[in-house]
Amino acid sequence: MEKTTLPLEPRTRTAKREPKPPWLKVRFPAGERYQEIKDLLREGGLHTVCEEAHCPNIGECFNNGTATFMILGDTCTRACGFCAVKTGRPATPPDPLEPLRLAQAVRRLALDYVVITSVNRDDQPDGGASIFAGCIRAIRHDNPDCRVEVLIPDFMGNWNALETVVEARPFVLNHNIETVPRLYGHVRPKARYERSLELLNTAKDMEPALKTKSGLMVGFGETQDEVFQVMADLRASRVDIVTIGQYLRPSAKHLPVVRYYPPDEFPPFVAYGRQLGFQHVEAGPLVRSSYHADKQAGVAGGAL
Repeated sequence: MEKTTLPLEPRTRTAKREPKPPWLKVRFPAGERYQEIKDLLREGGLHTVCEEAHCPNIGECFNNGTATFMILGDTCTRACGFCAVKTGRPATPPDPLEPLRLAQAVRRLALDYVVITSVNRDDQPDGGASIFAGCIRAIRHDNPDCRVEVLIPDFMGNWNALETVVEARPFVLNHNIETVPRLYGHVRPKARYERSLELLNTAKDMEPALKTKSGLMVGFGETQDEVFQVMADLRASRVDIVTIGQYLRPSAKHLPVVRYYPPDEFPPFVAYGRQLGFQHVEAGPLVRSSYHADKQAGVAGGAL
């Protein structure tokens, strides 16, 4: 695989969007279950990353009765070059009643596996960790058989905040590394590669039985060897599950896709992940960190 470099294109600049290859075409989301979940989310004032981040799998997931809930509002304090979520200064503080509303929605939907993620809330001392913990506990209280996976931010390296989440005993703790270290300045300008690895490693120190997970996207201009190195770094940080999918540009204001990986270039990532000792590797053009999360956790096991 030839090495390519990422064009230095500011997020505010617009550029022509190239058509997607045929293997990335998905059906327009529809169906009774899809609409039921959308209506319930609006009724409860809840958000999903499925909608906010324009996930290509939203139709499949909603119709299967699964959703990745996004807590702490709809405005992120960071502006990663790949992300469709609204950015800026949040207008309101975190809602202390959000865990209760979320638990009620999970009960009404009769979900047995829930993924919770959030916007970054760098404006909060704990980055929103207490709300994460409250959601885990509220869901478990109202839905004892429901397993909860959390996809957390880096909390700016605040390991006390991380401990707050770990002590709430999620089934799986996920933190996405997103890209290779060479491209962090363009893709995740407010994040640090080493800090993300340290978070994952520290979570294992806090609770060795906790299943940890991370994911990255390809198509920013990385090489195959760079992806392999990220996978090795994640495994060295004792990560159990890894996901790898194609970056899809949300709009002309976001980072361009440097390369679309054909489906036959993902199996080598799975094979290498197995060599490294990951309990599960999910890799494919439409793979996202929360896609088939329940099945991934079932393969890898989990800690309650």
